[in-house]
Amino acid sequence: MDNLKTLTQKEDIILSDEALEKFETYRKLIVEWNEKINLTAITDEESMNIKHFLDCLLLTKTGFFEDDKKVLDVGTGAGFPAIPLKLYNEKLNVTMLDSLNKRIKFLNIVIGDLNLKNISAIHGRAEEVGRQEGYRENFDIVSSRAVASLCLLLEFTIPFLRVGGLFLAMKGPSYLEEVENSKNALKKLNCKLEKVLNFKISQNGETSERNILIIRKIEKTSEKFPRNMGQIKKKTL
Repeated sequence: MDNLKTLTQKEDIILSDEALEKFETYRKLIVEWNEKINLTAITDEESMNIKHFLDCLLLTKTGFFEDDKKVLDVGTGAGFPAIPLKLYNEKLNVTMLDSLNKRIKFLNIVIGDLNLKNISAIHGRAEEVGRQEGYRENFDIVSSRAVASLCLLLEFTIPFLRVGGLFLAMKGPSYLEEVENSKNALKKLNCKLEKVLNFKISQNGETSERNILIIRKIEKTSEKFPRNMGQIKKKTL
């Protein structure tokens, strides 16, 4: 994983040798299981290092992943960004949520093969789990990567956060439009956009933009939220 080590060092992200070895095991598991279930369209090593691993690790540039915070990853898929964050700092207490049980089975194999502690994968829909005791208003950080538009994501994620907690949304170049369309959702869900971190990732002469939206929960979430999926689809906040 010399390529990943070089990429992360350029961004001042330091991974231990043990973490780099686990990233290699993780990559091989993704490639192997991708033949059985649809995990990612990106399978070659260099692209996976850049577009998945480095992309997820950019979240560490926020400075919020340096201790044992409780982190929830909504719509985790193949474990992005949850697994890379856990490999960066194994002290994190991580929960991965996905609506497809096949992915949960894969993630449990990853957890076992990488010998990870204080991390779990749960099967469920965010709008349902977000109402359950033990999950609602119980996390320091919620992350989500390429799952849905921001106004939808806010309703899915903010109920999980304790007051003062942070939602980190990973977005592409059209994030300003999404923020503009989410003003009502931010207000109704008692949260505010504090900051946006901007990054450029280059590969083979092409540059892509990654933006991390840092959104803080400032008051408790109304019991009205999250609504059921029928209500959400009928009228977004």
